[in-house]
Amino acid sequence: MMAWRILAAPMALLGTLAASASALADHGMAHPWQLGLQAPVTPVAVQLNDFHNLLLVIITVIAAFVTLLMIVVFFKFNARANPTPRATTHNTLLEVMWTAIPILILVIIAIPSFKLLYFADRSVDAEMTVKAVGHQWYWSYEYPDHGEFTIDATMLADNELKPGQPRLLATDEAIVIPVNTNIRLLIAADDVIHAWAVPAFGVKLDGVPGRLNETWVRVEKEGTYYGQCSELCGTGHGFMPIMVKVVSKSAFAAWVEKAKAEYAARDDRPGVKLAAAGGVTTQ
Repeated sequence: MMAWRILAAPMALLGTLAASASALADHGMAHPWQLGLQAPVTPVAVQLNDFHNLLLVIITVIAAFVTLLMIVVFFKFNARANPTPRATTHNTLLEVMWTAIPILILVIIAIPSFKLLYFADRSVDAEMTVKAVGHQWYWSYEYPDHGEFTIDATMLADNELKPGQPRLLATDEAIVIPVNTNIRLLIAADDVIHAWAVPAFGVKLDGVPGRLNETWVRVEKEGTYYGQCSELCGTGHGFMPIMVKVVSKSAFAAWVEKAKAEYAARDDRPGVKLAAAGGVTTQ
């Protein structure tokens, strides 16, 4: 009974920490003391998480095995324990094993790796398309299937943050997409190389000037998810976050109608402001 009471306190603490971590993970961003990757919410992210766990097991076994071998060598083959070293220079079986086993491990890694690479490449039955364009230093989002309006999303300053909004991750506008929908995501850039990355989606894809890269997402859980530009794109690289709101299909349809009127004729986008001031537009 006493032993159970001793164990009960740390078990309760672990349960509380796990619940807190789960609640924070629902916000679609990293959290303190997080172990592993962010909670996956797309089919690609789920497979990435499984592949990561597989690699973690493999590398842990390799590291433990090599460490064990080194310990054996330290104690068995030092000068004190083995004053007269052996004259053996070759061992055919051992040489075959240390060549064949790494090859087998690489094959075990390569098969799911290539399957995942092709799975994440593109959606063959996309239901809609969203285009993300990187600028120095903000993102623009175009909806060619819903009226071709464009949204510019810039990072909120500290004094603009509302309660619950994360610093350096929240933006004034967000990309809005429907839940349980195959979405073709096109990534581009108009100045330097950027990278659109949202860990919970399992997406990290470069936007290259003059080139259109493609991937896809199917988010299976509503909520707000965060990411950042993951390419060194200049001095404002750390201030180019991504905020994605995943809503129900009916809510998305209502938002589209509102967005058509709100964003179609806006003239307060960063590129428009720059052009009006006599600078060079990034649009």
